[in-house]
Amino acid sequence: MASALSYVSKFKSFVILFLTPILLLPLIILMPAKFVRCAYIIIVMAVYWCTEVIPLAVTALLPALLFPLFKILDSKQVSIQYMKDTNMLFLGGLIVAVAVEHWKLHKRIALRTLLWVGTKPAQLMLGFMGATAFLSMWISNTATTAMMVPIVEAVLQQMEATSAATEASLGTLELAEKGKAGELPGNQATLEGPSVKQQEVNRKNVCKAMTLCICYSASIGGTATLTGTGPNVVLLGQMQELFPDSKDVLNFASWFGFAFPNMLIMLLLSWLWLRFMYMRFDLSWGCSLEKKNEEKSAHEVLWAEYRKLGPLSFAEINVLLCFFLLVGLWFTRDPGFMPGWVSIAWAEGKTKYASDATVAIFVAILLFVMPSQRPKFNFCSQTEEERKTPFYPPPLLNWKVAQEKVPWGIVLLLGGGFAVAKGCEASGLSEWMGKQMEPLHTVSPTAITLIMSLLIAVLTECTSNVATTTLFLPIFASMSRSIGLNPLYIMIPCTLSSSFAFMLPVATPPNAIVFSYGHLKVSDMMKTGLIMNVIGITCVFLAINTWGRVIFDLDQFPDWANVTAH
Repeated sequence: MASALSYVSKFKSFVILFLTPILLLPLIILMPAKFVRCAYIIIVMAVYWCTEVIPLAVTALLPALLFPLFKILDSKQVSIQYMKDTNMLFLGGLIVAVAVEHWKLHKRIALRTLLWVGTKPAQLMLGFMGATAFLSMWISNTATTAMMVPIVEAVLQQMEATSAATEASLGTLELAEKGKAGELPGNQATLEGPSVKQQEVNRKNVCKAMTLCICYSASIGGTATLTGTGPNVVLLGQMQELFPDSKDVLNFASWFGFAFPNMLIMLLLSWLWLRFMYMRFDLSWGCSLEKKNEEKSAHEVLWAEYRKLGPLSFAEINVLLCFFLLVGLWFTRDPGFMPGWVSIAWAEGKTKYASDATVAIFVAILLFVMPSQRPKFNFCSQTEEERKTPFYPPPLLNWKVAQEKVPWGIVLLLGGGFAVAKGCEASGLSEWMGKQMEPLHTVSPTAITLIMSLLIAVLTECTSNVATTTLFLPIFASMSRSIGLNPLYIMIPCTLSSSFAFMLPVATPPNAIVFSYGHLKVSDMMKTGLIMNVIGITCVFLAINTWGRVIFDLDQFPDWANVTAH
């Protein structure tokens, strides 16, 4: 049996890669319609994406090859999908994130936050969650987790070492006192056994809670901004592709207004759940002396790490200014409740020349121009060596760093998703799927949203969240149009649900990083993650049915959703 399984795993990739397209061939032989040919390509891509037999970004390139060969779209129409406005927005955001990482500004922000919130275990966990969620709003969830987990590990190790030293000194004193009183050491050991075991269990639980809170808050934090995680960008791109007249219904400001409060609520409920699950709201490990020593040691570790960073450098100040400029311009471009700066000179009628992508690329270019050191104006008193160096210092970013650290694969993955959406529309597959779903108009919209969110949350545990949203959002858009429902009412909850992969170590890179440190079992992640999924879906469901209705006007079927082709 074992040998049979090993042979299956040995040839699995080969079989999936070559047999999938062959086994699906009867589909296009029996029904050679254009939309069936498109469906064939999408099914093959879905299998490759779910099994990852070839890299996700390479699978995303298949439409560029197969759509022209299968006469769905010509090469020019497909290729243009791979570098749309949305891709430029995401690319600009990634370059800014690279600059923040390169100058370790994210570490300074995290440590400063942790020192500010305090080092009592409950406060420390909340501090870790808050810092991680804030950073993952702007830089990748993986980079945030990779930076935060070693800090957590250092704090936990120091607290454990301090606890052991305190226990040893207290034990020595206790034995000396009891020896004087003539008590038997055997009785002492019998009495102390359960207490020591309980303290060990408590320590393990604190380690589990502290590490889990990092990967969960990284995934939650990414949902708060439009560029925080891949699925949000996919939603924006699919909206622009499938509903070109939707214009700025979905932009940085409107998304933040909806998703940020939802993120805060989820973060608070997650913190309460982790406290209940692992500490039953009692976070003390032992006696008050031991507890004080542990808090002091945690503070010392954080302060030592912060001191290593040195004073705020000129480069960090410049990166911070660029970051504030980016966020400020995003919020004020077209806030909705008042005219934004885009209306001053970059709007003619319904055409708005500057988008969120324009802002992202402007700030990204600025990072390659802004100096990383103060320019020296003391020309008269310069040494011979200083005279040889160029007057203008090196920029904050150079192309080598950007090339190494920007995850270029995600840009291709997004492009592949937009090409799939375009193919669905051009082949008539979207229209066909919409007609198949017309009977759903008898089902309550709230029930549809809840069911679809649960479906996506289950699927995203096993597949890439970007691939999941890429495959399902065009289907949900067709379904919404056919039953006369505002597409955002289904597309937004499902996009957010794709980020709720909390149950398995392999579900997301942050989960895998946390799991690799050895504090957790798979069963721990599954038990905790199941309720985390419930918290996530419940919060999103409540958000979309309360302030989401007002922000996106979800009670009305919009005019832009009637458009089927351009």
